[in-house]
Amino acid sequence: MTDLNHGNSETVPHTSTSAAKPMHAKAVMEEQWRAILNNDAAYDGQFFYAVKTTRIFCRPSCKSKPPKKEHVHIFHTAEQALSAGFRTCKRCKPSGTRMPDEEWIQLITQFIDNHYMEPLTLGKLAEISHGSPYHLHRIFKRVQSVTPIEYIQQRRIEKAKELLIQTDKFVTEVGQMIGLHNTPYFITIFKKNTGHTPAEYRQRNRSNDEEALSDE
Repeated sequence: MTDLNHGNSETVPHTSTSAAKPMHAKAVMEEQWRAILNNDAAYDGQFFYAVKTTRIFCRPSCKSKPPKKEHVHIFHTAEQALSAGFRTCKRCKPSGTRMPDEEWIQLITQFIDNHYMEPLTLGKLAEISHGSPYHLHRIFKRVQSVTPIEYIQQRRIEKAKELLIQTDKFVTEVGQMIGLHNTPYFITIFKKNTGHTPAEYRQRNRSNDEEALSDE
């Protein structure tokens, strides 16, 4: 299992990567790790594995893409994982319960808020959340009124505005900091969303700030 999950086959992450090991959590043993990699149902009920980057926990037989070994905690019961703050995977349903759509989308949204500067695609979000791209796209839009990709773009543009006004970084640097490394594309997307190029936006807003100060 990786990050997020939901409904038919998914769940999302809360992006809190605490260095402290949760109560009752154990380090993954080689035998357990092999069971996870092999989706070995023979180990179901013997232990559950949780992913600290996504805050999701699964059965050993979960068909989701395996996480990195260093991100895994082992619990002997689902109750221990739940009490440690982990959420159930919607694909393998380790606790026998299903996460509500709104809660699932909230976790995905939190993940985007913390990782928008990384290369995020609908496919990657679906993989991380243990769901299909179609299902994620449909439920996300119903809950948030925008698609996942549109939300990622909104977060990037919001951060770009902040950087343009509060720093003297070059437009290329600003684009790179929000995950848009192709400068012409960044300028195009920024203008589409704001009506101005990054340079124009910076000049207009700094001029407004200076005028406001001079009026005081």
